[in-house]
Amino acid sequence: MKEKNITQYKLIHEYHFSAGQLSRLRANAYVSTHTLDVLCNILECNIEDVITHINENTKR
Repeated sequence: MKEKNITQYKLIHEYHFSAGQLSRLRANAYVSTHTLDVLCNILECNIEDVITHINENTKR
């Protein structure tokens, strides 16, 4: 978002991105693939730029 100069405010008010979904993303909570697709379209990026998979079954 920083690289694209898009703030959270801009996401919500200019792109009509859900504030609730944004909160869920910040909290690492469940979001739908549709939400991720919309965010990638807004940011013009790949899914790998937005999320990282962490296997919870793998011991660190």
